Amino acid sequence: MESVDGEQMTVAPRAGSGTAEPGGGTPRRKALGVLLGVALVALLADLLTKQLALQTLTGRGPVSLFGGAVYLSLTRNSGAAWSIGSGHTWIFPLITIGVIGWIGWMALRLRSLPWAVSLGLVLGGALGNLTDRIFRAPGHFVGHVVDMISLFDPYGQVWPVFNLADSALVCGVTLAVLLELTGRQRDGSRAGAEPGGQPESADEATSGSEQRGRA
Repeated sequence: MESVDGEQMTVAPRAGSGTAEPGGGTPRRKALGVLLGVALVALLADLLTKQLALQTLTGRGPVSLFGGAVYLSLTRNSGAAWSIGSGHTWIFPLITIGVIGWIGWMALRLRSLPWAVSLGLVLGGALGNLTDRIFRAPGHFVGHVVDMISLFDPYGQVWPVFNLADSALVCGVTLAVLLELTGRQRDGSRAGAEPGGQPESADEATSGSEQRGRA
């Protein structure tokens, strides 16, 4: 509150002053809701398609779709893409748990819906493959991931056979890279944007005060 020529003026708190706006928690709650909702949809879609693949593709050869652009080919992968690390299956659940922890840390400042979608896709994809690692054969934390989608070749010679969890991970990471490149921050701000309503220099601040005094 300032007084100019006997009149009182209300000065809005500056950005970054630590004063919370009324209802300031709502955007964060909404963003977290979107993150969890997207993650749940991605996880359920992955689990459902894996179950359908096991029921319909077990004991069958690859099924060609769209003139051979896509094949449904059931495989069980103990490693990562192209079976990388297949001899060290136990390490992948640990990496996934680390990713989930990183997403939790990122969510602390989350107020951006695009970032919520990105992190939700990554979380859902990570949980989908982690479920396989924990609960599928040959044992806990060394389970093989169920893959069933192959592009342009029935056996993954052009591109590794993948599942919907992998697709969610790739889409989420790609979106995150685009958001970073365009300067969109997790808190909803843009990198390099001028703080709203603040003078750019001390001289401008002094000039602004003098103008208010003459008003």
